Amino acid sequence: MNVAVTLVGDQVGRGIGRADTVAIATVENGEITGWTAHEVGWDAAHDAEGEGAHHARIVRFAREHDVRVFIAGGAGAGMRTTMEKLGVAVVTTSGDARAAVLAAAASVAG
Repeated sequence: MNVAVTLVGDQVGRGIGRADTVAIATVENGEITGWTAHEVGWDAAHDAEGEGAHHARIVRFAREHDVRVFIAGGAGAGMRTTMEKLGVAVVTTSGDARAAVLAAAASVAG
């Protein structure tokens, strides 16, 4: 299962739409087997483009990486609706990013 998580260092970062960096974690049998950080720059794009174009950029990213869960410090109602339409669960939390990935993956899988 692929889980996306916004990052600031090794912690869960800001909201989805204002993320600078997003990691894609691959979780198999309750363990993280892959971790790739992507500098997405959504924080800079957030106020520079309309909501529709911004959400479309995030949707493309989620589809390209076959994301099943998106973890962030927050997510607005519009973003939650967009992710729900994709079948992507949104988890808002804080703390250690890797721990959050494992907890969210277990919750969705179980």
